Amino acid sequence: MTQIKCDAQHYTYADYLTWTDEQVGGLVNGVPYVREPPCPSASHQGIVLELSRQAANALEHTSCRVFVAPFDVRLPKSDEDDDRVDTVVQPDVLIICDPKRVDARGMRGAPDWIAEILSPSTARYDRTTKLLVYERAGVREVWLVDPIERRMTVYLLEEGRYGHPSTLDLKGLTRLTAVPDVTIDWERALAKITS
Repeated sequence: MTQIKCDAQHYTYADYLTWTDEQVGGLVNGVPYVREPPCPSASHQGIVLELSRQAANALEHTSCRVFVAPFDVRLPKSDEDDDRVDTVVQPDVLIICDPKRVDARGMRGAPDWIAEILSPSTARYDRTTKLLVYERAGVREVWLVDPIERRMTVYLLEEGRYGHPSTLDLKGLTRLTAVPDVTIDWERALAKITS
């Protein structure tokens, strides 16, 4: 993702809704970001699909719901109206356990859990810009999954800040902390994935 080099205007969700360019992938602190080619790889898409499938299966009889990008997550800084929100992101995979926060436009507020699948064109944006936004918004758990290195970094919210991250190999079983009903089986998740 690349910050759009444009005027110094501060954009909001109201502006975001008028944009027709499908390349716009987010709005962070009033600054639009665009997706860079190429499209997500087969590995990226496969991991997104498998994480969402395993999570959805585990949560089938709960109030929690799983969503995948593109799905707008509006992250207000306080109680401003939607039209004034200046941060909108589209996480690769997310879980929301409060169905009242989901609406026709996506959701408002912090998801309970987010996974971002890193790719060469998005890794920097995911590790820096988005991670800071997730921390500020109060996302309880974030996974940054690197399919090339077959590792992931896990961030857990502790007293409003992300503590020291854990780095894990993508193997065996990994249980979500923020949504403990979900365990990811990496052998299944990676079985059909090519790098």
